[in-house]
Amino acid sequence: MIIGLDVGGTHTDVVLINRRGIVSENKVPTDSTDLFSTVLTGLASITHDIDPSTIRRVVLSTTLTTNAIVQNKVPDVGMIVSSGPGIDPDYFKTNDSYYPVGGSIDHRGRQVAAIDAREIKTVAKELRSRGIRHVGIVGKFSVRNPAHENQIKAIIEKDFEKVFLGHQISGLLNFPRRIATTFLNASVYPIHNEFFQAVKKSLKEGGIDTSIRILKADGGNMRFESSVDVPGQTILSGPAASVMGAVAYAKPDIDTLVLDIGGTTTDMTILSGGVPILAPLGIEMGPYLTLIRSLDTHSFGVGGDSQITVNAGKIEIGPNRQGPAMAFGGPAPTPTDALFVMGKMDTGDRLKSVRGMSVLAGQLGMDVERAAELVFTKACEQILLEARNMEVRLNRKPVYTLHEIREGVRINPKEILILGGPAPFFAERIQKLSSQHVRVVPKWSVANAMGAALARTTCEVSLFADTEACHIISPSEDYQACIQPNFDQADAEETVFDLLKQKALKRGANPDFLEMELLESQTFNMVRGFQTTGKNMRMRAQIKPGLIRGFENILKL
Repeated sequence: MIIGLDVGGTHTDVVLINRRGIVSENKVPTDSTDLFSTVLTGLASITHDIDPSTIRRVVLSTTLTTNAIVQNKVPDVGMIVSSGPGIDPDYFKTNDSYYPVGGSIDHRGRQVAAIDAREIKTVAKELRSRGIRHVGIVGKFSVRNPAHENQIKAIIEKDFEKVFLGHQISGLLNFPRRIATTFLNASVYPIHNEFFQAVKKSLKEGGIDTSIRILKADGGNMRFESSVDVPGQTILSGPAASVMGAVAYAKPDIDTLVLDIGGTTTDMTILSGGVPILAPLGIEMGPYLTLIRSLDTHSFGVGGDSQITVNAGKIEIGPNRQGPAMAFGGPAPTPTDALFVMGKMDTGDRLKSVRGMSVLAGQLGMDVERAAELVFTKACEQILLEARNMEVRLNRKPVYTLHEIREGVRINPKEILILGGPAPFFAERIQKLSSQHVRVVPKWSVANAMGAALARTTCEVSLFADTEACHIISPSEDYQACIQPNFDQADAEETVFDLLKQKALKRGANPDFLEMELLESQTFNMVRGFQTTGKNMRMRAQIKPGLIRGFENILKL
């Protein structure tokens, strides 16, 4: 059996699944001040009468790292950046404890200027005086030769708890994004590591001794143990769970809008021909443009528990949330309270909803039933408008799906799939407001937890070969070797797939069902004196995201 658990801003959804379908499911309130207890409560609610030995794996999806970044609740970290001539690393400054240093390597991996050990020791001393415990190190061309990053680490690592190297975080060349990516990984590490240690210990105490995995932003999972070295990959895992919970229901011949309507936000994405769309380069969070592989999702601050206000006779919904709906003891009226007034929901205290909505109705100069109708319609209209804005944004650039780049394709959703606790109610109203066909995902209330539970293990590997220098390297996999001048593209592809397989197995993939594919395969001739002297080859391959083998039809039961 498999446990899937999705920690949202309002509720935590948890499911227990076997090959026949859902064994048990539950929702528990999310305590944002104690996410660990929230997770344990969710797990206990579905395993109290289950033999722990029958649980084969646990998959978590969490907003922990995302919220920490958005709310600026991450500890300060040190950043040591080496770029060499031609670019000023201060342009990409991430934080106050950011130190450009000397030393450089060129685009082919050759040293131009050496590292100054005294300078590095001086920086380390300054970082220690600031109380810094975690450090990121990035060199401009470290993905061609990681020697300088490794040298800096060797000089400082004894003085710090954890050191992150840019070439191990990403094998892509984009220097500014690799800086931001390394910075975010170092920033969220202590939060993520504390979460990991607490969950691991508690599961063990509960007798659950099995594989623990965590969903990544690209819709795949990885072993929890592996995530400690790349914690940034768990950013936006919550919206990714929504996508994986809906993808099984999308029609392959049309584009589909997916809406996961929660209490705090609505997470949305668009499937192109039934296939999730990728963020072209990586996650973008505020000022941080990263190389963290991610599905192209968007979170909008309107949900069932969003605060409602009336300003100058106009209804305003979100993005703030003061607590649950008044029907459940909250302090202010919400769209959920509007549903109670409309007679759509009956599991809480309707009288409290009526009292809260009556205040708004008085401000609007109408009866409470009419006010409730307007509030709910307004919430749906705001969600649809935000979805249309996302559609416009996607159509301004090529469409990058999980499998290919679709040049010249225009996104035009013909159908809307809705999941989340209030999905049926929103679907009914959105259908009246939209020309698109609207469907509610089966098991809409816990579909995101199911998506997390059933996602495959995924990973990606990049490789660079230089036949003139007779050298091949994949720094993120700690791999480099000598090659012969006749090394060709087929050899490079074989190597990148071998490295990908090794990485996938370490992260928990099923060795019998590895769906590997090339994402990039480029070869460039190097010409000197009108003669070809060698080739540069760039390869990138992935384990194809999707649902695990043997459970593909569970979502449709």
